[in-house]
Amino acid sequence: MSSESESTQAGDRRKPIKIFGEHEPNTIAQLEDVASRAERAALMADGHQGYVMPIGGVAAYSNRVSVVGVGFDIACGNAAIRTDLTLHGTPGLIERLPGIADEIQDVVSFGMGRKNRADDAPVDHPLFASASWDALPSHARDGLRRKARAQLGTVGSGNHYVDVFVDESDAIWVGVHFGSRGFGHTVASGFLAISQGEKWGRRVPEREVLLPLEMPTGHDYWALMNLAGEYAYAGREWVARKVVSLLGARELELVHNHHNFAWREEHDGESVIVVRKGATPAFPGQKGFVGGSMGDDAVIVQGTTAPGTPTETLQREAMFSTVHGAGRVMSRTQAAGKRNWRTGKVLKPGAVSPGMMEAWVREKGVILRGGGLDESPHVYRRLPEVLAAQQGTVEVLHTLRPLIVVMAGADLFDPYKD
Repeated sequence: MSSESESTQAGDRRKPIKIFGEHEPNTIAQLEDVASRAERAALMADGHQGYVMPIGGVAAYSNRVSVVGVGFDIACGNAAIRTDLTLHGTPGLIERLPGIADEIQDVVSFGMGRKNRADDAPVDHPLFASASWDALPSHARDGLRRKARAQLGTVGSGNHYVDVFVDESDAIWVGVHFGSRGFGHTVASGFLAISQGEKWGRRVPEREVLLPLEMPTGHDYWALMNLAGEYAYAGREWVARKVVSLLGARELELVHNHHNFAWREEHDGESVIVVRKGATPAFPGQKGFVGGSMGDDAVIVQGTTAPGTPTETLQREAMFSTVHGAGRVMSRTQAAGKRNWRTGKVLKPGAVSPGMMEAWVREKGVILRGGGLDESPHVYRRLPEVLAAQQGTVEVLHTLRPLIVVMAGADLFDPYKD
């Protein structure tokens, strides 16, 4: 289901906000606050409370960009590759799956730096020679470029993953989810500090700052945000193709999108900057990969093509966006409890036990490597219900059942998870 809310805009003008699905009051309040400074706004059905702008939020601005709207994990996104293998038509594949899961965990790096067997990430990618690096303060430039090279092709922790799926026609897919790692986090943190009158690298509160793109600070942020986008694309494609090679497969199709990013787009004849925070672009015919959880199906979707119909009206109200996942219903602390970060001792148990998570994954038939209680299927909505609440603005092309899920270990520290 979807609904409309009213928010007070500058000059006491009132504009509708499009809301898909049901949400907590705090999430709605965040969106209304964002909408008070935007030209228009929408909330996808997987929405939940975030930093200033809710996850699942979409907002359009007039030649301005929101640093916290894009978020700290600039260009976080999903990539999926359909391979030439089939689960039952590839001799020995079913028997090989546990070993493949081990190999993915061994070869691909989870966490902050490349420390597994694979060390052939494209650190000589043309993005490292881009003039956009000059938009960084000179004292931070070389160090951040070194960090970016060291982390390119690392997956991180939290809800970031590498999965192997099978679809409804028995085809094998590889899917990944992560962003621009420490590079994007440093860019976001730096511009948040500068915009509040502090020095680069100084920690400041998470407040919405709208940077005019015609001004030097906005121009520089835009250049580095787009560079972080190139970086994230390069990392995800390298990891996904690495897993395709481990399977001994060939790539037949790539579906790839950011969902923490800003784009210059035209909506209803007006050129605007559209910020999607945990929302996937879904223009008519545009494909997207949307994950569920470690124990749920994922999907390949595309924006529906129905000009002149009520569906097209809904797409426009959504600013041609859709969900990026199932959406959390439980915080990490609620799920996993509190621990002493030095000793690991449980200070307060969470709502999810290891037995609960293991039972769900086992019943689904998933081979799991890594993953913490804060990523158990129990902490997420069910993806079919979330997609149904998007009112047909997207259509499902493929349903992907997880065979292998590889994530960071529960105790792996990583400051760049989203």
